Amino acid sequence: MVNKAIKSAIDFVGSQQKLAEACDVKQPSVWAWLHGKKKVSAENAKRIEKATNGIIPAYQIRPDLTDLFPHPNKAA
Repeated sequence: MVNKAIKSAIDFVGSQQKLAEACDVKQPSVWAWLHGKKKVSAENAKRIEKATNGIIPAYQIRPDLTDLFPHPNKAA
């Protein structure tokens, strides 16, 4: 299963390598996120949000972390 948020982020920045550089990780980590082998850390979820100019918000990458990244359309 491909992580759609990660795929969109890769498409936005241009490559897995470029997303890896934006997150200060190695490219295989991005591959693992894309294919659901590893969870994106909260810190990297924010880095991805920043790298995509907010197009891919952190709450889409880590919907399980509602305390850190509340969904804008859902009241806490």
